[in-house]
Amino acid sequence: MKNQYFGDINDYRKYGLLRILSGDGSLRIGVCWMLTADDGRTDGRLTDYIDEPEKWRRYDPDLFDSLERSLKTREIRNVREAETIVIIPSATFFTKLLTDNRNDRQQYFDDVLDKLADVELIFFDPDNGIEVKSVPYGRKNSSKYLYWSELTRTFKGGHSVLVYQHFPHEKRDPFIVRIRNEIRSHIDPSEIFVFRTSNVVFFLLSQSKHLTQFREKARLVERTWETISNFGDVLD
Repeated sequence: MKNQYFGDINDYRKYGLLRILSGDGSLRIGVCWMLTADDGRTDGRLTDYIDEPEKWRRYDPDLFDSLERSLKTREIRNVREAETIVIIPSATFFTKLLTDNRNDRQQYFDDVLDKLADVELIFFDPDNGIEVKSVPYGRKNSSKYLYWSELTRTFKGGHSVLVYQHFPHEKRDPFIVRIRNEIRSHIDPSEIFVFRTSNVVFFLLSQSKHLTQFREKARLVERTWETISNFGDVLD
């Protein structure tokens, strides 16, 4: 995640998903931004939806209004704004900057799991998604990925996990199947839920103790967001 992306259309959907999963705060969520430095690119400007309230506001009116105030009135593009305006009820946020340095990264995830020890669901928001073979741990651009060792450690610690994943340049259905199979080979959660949009996909790895609640919330996501670029395409 980069501050320059705050409030864009992907954020609107992302926060909408987290708000439903939280059950108005009944499920404690920890947000690890995996924040990286802004790079000056323009792909964080996908905010035109704010100028189309008749199309977008109905999916989550309170969220839409909050993001509109942040972007148009306060003119803020910073992830800390999500904490300031309480976008996700009862959430705990980890906002430290993540770098490519191997040793710093190990300490970073020690700190993440320490601060978020008491939450039930941890959301990881890497720039790109789950690790790829072409970017080894601790190398250049490794800060853009969540590595299997970190994902496994978090899940084994008793947390359910939600992961942001940008679609790579390959066919999407086979990609989703491949990642789900890889998750199974590393972790084997009780169930894997998949929430997809036109640009990104979210993988929800459920602990058995959360399974009933997540099944209910997945159906609510589908009903609420299904007309928006297949956000409600839920696979389990």
